Amino acid sequence: MAAATNNNSDKTGLAGDKRAAAPRQSALSTSATAMKKSILENLLTFQGRDPERSGSTDVYKALAYAVRDIMVKKWIATQKSYYKAGEKRVYYLSLEFLIGRSLVSSMINLGIFEAAKEALAELGYDMDRISDEEEDAGLGNGGLGRLAACFMDSIATLKIPAYGYGIRYEYGLFTQRLVDGYQVESPDNWLQYGTPWEFERRMPVFPVQFYGNVISELDKNGNYRARWVNTQHVMAVPCDMLVPGYDNDHVINMRLWTAKASRELDLGFFGQGDYIGAVQSKVSSETISKVLYPPDHNLAGQELRLRQQYFFVAATFQDILRRYRKTNREFANFPNAVAVQLNDTHPAIAIPELMRILLDIEGLSWEKSWDICVHTFAYTNHTLMPEALERWSVDLMGRVLPRHLQIIYEINQRFLESVAQEFPGDMNKLRDMSLIEEGEVKRVRMAHLAVIGSHSINGVAALHSELLKTRLFPDFYRMYPERFNNKTNGITPRRWLLQANPPLAELICDTIGDAWVTHLDELRQLEPYTEDAAFRARWRQIKQQNKDRLAAYIHKTIKVEVNPQTLFDVQVKRIHEYKRQLLNALNVIYLYQSMLRNPDHVFAPRTVVFAGKAAPSYWRAKLIIKLINSLGEVINNDPRINGMLKVVFLPNYTVSQAEIIIPAADLSEQISTAGTEASGTGNMKFALNGALTIGTLDGANIEIREEVGEENIFIFGMTAEEVAFEKLNPSRTPENICQVNPAIREVMDSLAQGAFSHGDKKLFQPLVETLMSPHDQYLLLLDLESYIACQRRARELYLDQEAWTKKSILNVARIGKFSTDRTIRQYSEEIWGIPVE
Repeated sequence: MAAATNNNSDKTGLAGDKRAAAPRQSALSTSATAMKKSILENLLTFQGRDPERSGSTDVYKALAYAVRDIMVKKWIATQKSYYKAGEKRVYYLSLEFLIGRSLVSSMINLGIFEAAKEALAELGYDMDRISDEEEDAGLGNGGLGRLAACFMDSIATLKIPAYGYGIRYEYGLFTQRLVDGYQVESPDNWLQYGTPWEFERRMPVFPVQFYGNVISELDKNGNYRARWVNTQHVMAVPCDMLVPGYDNDHVINMRLWTAKASRELDLGFFGQGDYIGAVQSKVSSETISKVLYPPDHNLAGQELRLRQQYFFVAATFQDILRRYRKTNREFANFPNAVAVQLNDTHPAIAIPELMRILLDIEGLSWEKSWDICVHTFAYTNHTLMPEALERWSVDLMGRVLPRHLQIIYEINQRFLESVAQEFPGDMNKLRDMSLIEEGEVKRVRMAHLAVIGSHSINGVAALHSELLKTRLFPDFYRMYPERFNNKTNGITPRRWLLQANPPLAELICDTIGDAWVTHLDELRQLEPYTEDAAFRARWRQIKQQNKDRLAAYIHKTIKVEVNPQTLFDVQVKRIHEYKRQLLNALNVIYLYQSMLRNPDHVFAPRTVVFAGKAAPSYWRAKLIIKLINSLGEVINNDPRINGMLKVVFLPNYTVSQAEIIIPAADLSEQISTAGTEASGTGNMKFALNGALTIGTLDGANIEIREEVGEENIFIFGMTAEEVAFEKLNPSRTPENICQVNPAIREVMDSLAQGAFSHGDKKLFQPLVETLMSPHDQYLLLLDLESYIACQRRARELYLDQEAWTKKSILNVARIGKFSTDRTIRQYSEEIWGIPVE
């Protein structure tokens, strides 16, 4: 069999085979011969393709189906084991699962990567080329979704009986292109050709209600009951995507819901002779699962977002109850059989939904229903930004979900009675803690609902969890101190080292064995090898291979030549003012001007790499992207600095792109304003791959410093306490800083005078005005001097490659705490009440 060129273009690998053999794959349960046979059978009988005329896309799908066949057998066995053991189940509710590509990660976890690679080679195909045919799944956006994906991997690896629940978005966030340096969005149609990784189920299919009105009546026992009537229905169709654990035959599933019209076309419209109305009704119903994060700057977008949240919650609880009723008739045992984890406030509508089911359908009393709810739900908060805590207008909630608004008001009335007892006579407390925010537009505070309706409220880093108690929810903490706890985030080492960086994974396995793959703290055994010159040389060689690969990718993607021998300084994440990509850009300007002023000075040559998407309506973040590209346009083409500094922005940041960028990084930028980042997980991924962190004492950076040692990380800037104090008691203004620091004044003047905008002084004026404002909430100029000094220390250390390499090794050796295996074990044992073997 040979690769054909007449029907599918073959993608060329960038730098040889980028994936080495994974550990524990010498004794394969699936042979290369069996894999080859399965691939050929899938090509012929499942896809209807002639194996001799098939191209890379066909072969990718055939291999994916072969892998799925192996997984589904293990998944069925896993599900049967749950029922046999009568185990408590965990339901992880998340609007996002940023899983990236599934092929390679699934094969590694199943222990069949080498067999598949050999089978492809016998058929005349390269694993890199075939795996590049897979689209990144458009099921998530940023850190919250990627964390959920890492959690699924660890849940499967730890054999926890659990399911992920979300939405099967037809379109992802968007595909990002750069046009004249500006971000331009186009649809992310990741399902254009379907995906081999899902099973669309015809059963169970559940109706989900919207709109209508509520009527009251007495039941046969004389108790008040409410009925939600005259509703519109949308059908929720389940699609299952399988997630295998590592080397344990355990496979779980994410169940993602697709919205379908309750009937293909509403016959009522036909009866009125309105065919167009029938079609529009169908399209409107199915819009719910069309796109991830619809714009919510208008009423229609807000309504769609609320409908999305309720749609997947309502379908999920019907599925939970279907499963629960197989072995239970009464609800007293419900919290002992069901644990529901709310991944941020998005699924918080689940609390009044379960109350509605227990009250209106099951006929339980309010007190019993509320007790079941609180003992069932747990809430993870992911943000300290008040604007990110969802608040729905009462009018919108009452129109879309009228019964739920009634229940929320009843929850609030009973809760405020307890607040009045806790804080007698304190009207401010009643106002601040109420689920209903009073004002010109009344709003439902979903975060408050999640807090009072859950038995556990956790932050995702030590600082974040402390700020939840002292800044975000201090009054709730006073009432429910036992509910608050910390679960520091992590990452899965299977994806972010074993798969993303095979040469380094292979070196580590050859040196200390492979136990680290599931027990990441085993990496501590690497510490003595910091004194081994041969080991350090091999470590540098691997880093250089990864940098060569990224340099090739940069040239292929944006046609910019970068020198892979330079320091790779990387900031890749969602573009947002609090993440301070603009601070990084200011340092780039400072470096550029320093090189021009001091042509004979020894600088560490540097390539600054940015990537990330800005929300379509976030014009200021989009202007920062334009600035970064404008810097690159000027600096990259200035012969005076002779290539000593390059600036690149890689478009359309995805998980698969991250797997190329992160292993190549020397310096990891984690520079958010202290007290704004909940945790961050990019910081962990970079450290696991040997990058040194430059960052503030924010999020998980604090705990990373504690683990790796303060001498092995570059920390700058104000602490969260100092930031809070500075905002209330300003000690200096940006203007003061420019007056006493001529270099910073020169940076700001160049930006204001159009040095990077072809003389256009107006283009970046909004950024200059914010930077120079004494009310800049992210305090960029107040941290800039400290940042520049810290960057100077980093570049001086980089010139001593032996010293740098030692610190790089220590970062990897001491990062073991930050595995999602540890995080999920804590969730399971301390929140869900499920012991882990």
